Amino acid sequence: MDLFSFTEICLHQLKMSGVHEGEKLVVLTQGSERLDYADAFMAAGQRLGARMYHMRLPAVPPTGAWAVGQTGLAAMPDAVDALKKADMLIDCIFLLFSPEQMAIQAAGTRILTAVEPPELLARMLPTREIREKVEIGGEMMARAKVMRITSPHGTDVTYKLNTYPTITEYACTDEPGRWDHWPSGFVFTGGDDDGVDGQIVVAPGDILLPQNMYVRDPITYTIEKGWVTDIRGGLDAELVKSYMAAFNDPRGMGMSHVGWGMNPHAKWHGMVPGEFPGGMGMEPRSFYGNVMFSTGPNNELGGPNDTPCHLDIPMRGCSLFLDDEPVVIDGDIVVKELQMERH
Repeated sequence: MDLFSFTEICLHQLKMSGVHEGEKLVVLTQGSERLDYADAFMAAGQRLGARMYHMRLPAVPPTGAWAVGQTGLAAMPDAVDALKKADMLIDCIFLLFSPEQMAIQAAGTRILTAVEPPELLARMLPTREIREKVEIGGEMMARAKVMRITSPHGTDVTYKLNTYPTITEYACTDEPGRWDHWPSGFVFTGGDDDGVDGQIVVAPGDILLPQNMYVRDPITYTIEKGWVTDIRGGLDAELVKSYMAAFNDPRGMGMSHVGWGMNPHAKWHGMVPGEFPGGMGMEPRSFYGNVMFSTGPNNELGGPNDTPCHLDIPMRGCSLFLDDEPVVIDGDIVVKELQMERH
């Protein structure tokens, strides 16, 4: 995508995020990564009359693992202080789960993460309809006390919802202190620390993230009082267990966030070999009617678990109930107020 086209989609994004004349925006990059994102956002922001800045952190050596919450800002308190003074931060390195992001949000800076490929950003532009539907879903989830997820493959798990807030993601942010991720389109929360019990069967065609791969053989998770107590299956189960063990952190077995996808523009099949465009898998997290559960940290929701060991697993064909009322049935959203035409 050329810079002109990229600037145009960034302009749409900044308008959806309420950027206006005189606001102070900072684009955060690292090393030589996503410098074209900074150029496009800078040009778009200037067209809206915003005061634009680019903060570029030194490159860091690759670790080979997706250690969430660990960023180069940890050793740079002066940089964090500078970002706290911005009206909006455009995060092109991925700060989520980090204490630094939480401190920046607490200061009132709104944050937008943008690390997916430009072609995907263009196809999954934020829309008012998606925002409205996701906000309705968030209100439904916030009222619920119990979430139950089932599937024909044997999933039957219950989340008690008495502790943590509901988070909505609709790919833009215009409220002080709010974070969002472009692209997205889903709603999630977390179960009580000791309130998740049952069995989850990850079926063929479900997705392991950050491995960016489709499951081939079923993986059976046993969950007791908010913790994974057993993982069984074939090669894919062994891969998951080996990945988690590499962190040497038993807190990786905790249950993280849970919710469902609502973006009709997102495609399930986008990770077929030869087609996966890169990025960190926001499209499979968002596809319409998926039910996604996660393991590891819950500090994003205000919880005590800040382990860097994190997996997100979007699943197809599940059913999700809030206080026994169906929201998703066999992978299809059945609440009329939430339904959108798929593309």
